[in-house]
Amino acid sequence: MADRYMLRLPALEVRQGSRFIYCFALDGKRLHDFTAVSRIRRDSQEQLHGYQRPEVANHIRAIKRYLESGDAILPNAIVLAFDSRVSFEPAPLPQSDQASRANYSTPGELIIPVDETLADEDKPAWLVDGQQRSAAIREADIGEFPVAAVGFIADDETEQRAQFILVNNTKPLPKGLIHELLPDTKGHLPPSYARRQLPAEVMTRLNGMFRGPFYRAIATPTSARGYIKDNSILKMIEHSLYEGALYQYRDPSDGSGDVDQMLLHLNTYWGIVQEMFPEAWVLPPRQSRLTHGVGIQAMGFVMDRLTEHLPAHNVGTHVVVEALERIKHAAAWTSGSWNFGDGEERKWNSLQNTPSDVRYLTNGLIRVVDQEILF
Repeated sequence: MADRYMLRLPALEVRQGSRFIYCFALDGKRLHDFTAVSRIRRDSQEQLHGYQRPEVANHIRAIKRYLESGDAILPNAIVLAFDSRVSFEPAPLPQSDQASRANYSTPGELIIPVDETLADEDKPAWLVDGQQRSAAIREADIGEFPVAAVGFIADDETEQRAQFILVNNTKPLPKGLIHELLPDTKGHLPPSYARRQLPAEVMTRLNGMFRGPFYRAIATPTSARGYIKDNSILKMIEHSLYEGALYQYRDPSDGSGDVDQMLLHLNTYWGIVQEMFPEAWVLPPRQSRLTHGVGIQAMGFVMDRLTEHLPAHNVGTHVVVEALERIKHAAAWTSGSWNFGDGEERKWNSLQNTPSDVRYLTNGLIRVVDQEILF
């Protein structure tokens, strides 16, 4: 019969502003009795769930070998996010000790409900930091391994995502993971992340729109088969939001925007590009400079040039279509050479995702659409 019980751990409640954290220790082998690793995924409705990166097998094996070697020490605390089922019970103190106690810390017990029948998604705690360490302890051939832990009680999963990003802000988190988490994250974020939150939301919606040109084409943690780099799309969207065609849908006072109109604008324009260059559109960047960072950014600048003053429902106008058709005569997405009549000829795959090459391709394509170069 499965066990259900209350795990009571000696802990210290520490007040930080209006919030509290709980410092405690426990046997790392017991972490997974009540803690889940919330790995990032999307359901059939494109809703985001979880926030952790996939486990890194080599890293786990290295920690496991270290733990089994004897005299091992893991001084960094595991960080956990609890839900409201977890509570803290202050310890009674003699009257004589109350005056000398620091007003920001309270000793007591952390009370955690344990139910072995619960699925991972129903457990009362999630790992925010320490995924590989906890997995290594679980798999190591040792009887026990006490670890230090710090926990906080979160209101919901959006707060857990925010804390996950902030806790890992000084570590080399995969950029793709951050980009996918940002749209569903609430609360204070570093300025660089806050600036990319709206572009990341737009990118995520583009990637999940069935029949759209970018459907599942953007490589993200939940779209492993995507072949277009997420950072290329983000740069294109971010520039357009702040300085280009998408600026008209953005409220500069609070950073919000009409995402539906942005999606209509982008899908209409890039849908024309997809129809104009169907072979180049389905190839990975190594075989096509259209899906390469240099092509995505340059064609994004062309979009801004052609549609900056057009509302979303007019982006498909014949003027835009005819301008993009002129690019057909100059394009060398998958073979041949780029030649914009300036005496410089570049082999199709010599263009790289560098500022100078993006500028070269952008200037050349804009000269073509502006009919400064006739073919």
